[in-house]
Amino acid sequence: MILVHAVGSYCAVLALCIIFCVPKRYLNLSSIVGAIGWVIYTWAGKYTGNEMLSIFLAALVVSVTSHIFARWKKAPVTLFLIPGVLPLVPGIGMYRIVYYMISEKESHLSSYYFVYTLQMAGMIAIAIFITDTFFKAFSHQIRKKKKAENTILSVKETEKRCR
Repeated sequence: MILVHAVGSYCAVLALCIIFCVPKRYLNLSSIVGAIGWVIYTWAGKYTGNEMLSIFLAALVVSVTSHIFARWKKAPVTLFLIPGVLPLVPGIGMYRIVYYMISEKESHLSSYYFVYTLQMAGMIAIAIFITDTFFKAFSHQIRKKKKAENTILSVKETEKRCR
């Protein structure tokens, strides 16, 4: 069953990538990111029983994978992140908000689904924020270390020239 979910989400994200004009060389990787995210979401939902935790874990994995692929291919993170997150977006929650606003008998459910959808979107945003912050801090430390090494090398070269 998970294989069917993976193939289905891969095809859906591939179609979205084509619509969003993602460059051809990144289509496969962007679709893989989306498939990984959906598989993590269904797997975590099955074993934890907590939908908020499963959406958070899936968004975290999508975000980390997107950053890794972006650094590997030297491309913007958004080429992988946006298509990868799209299967996780709570579209059914947004539909239910509008549906229950229109329905006369159960209009009180629209506020329930509004809060639920905001929580789901918040979990996605928090996961992306955490990953982005980690990668920025990590890359800042690497740049700082390289700058210090380059400074040491330039000082040694200057000393050699002065002799």
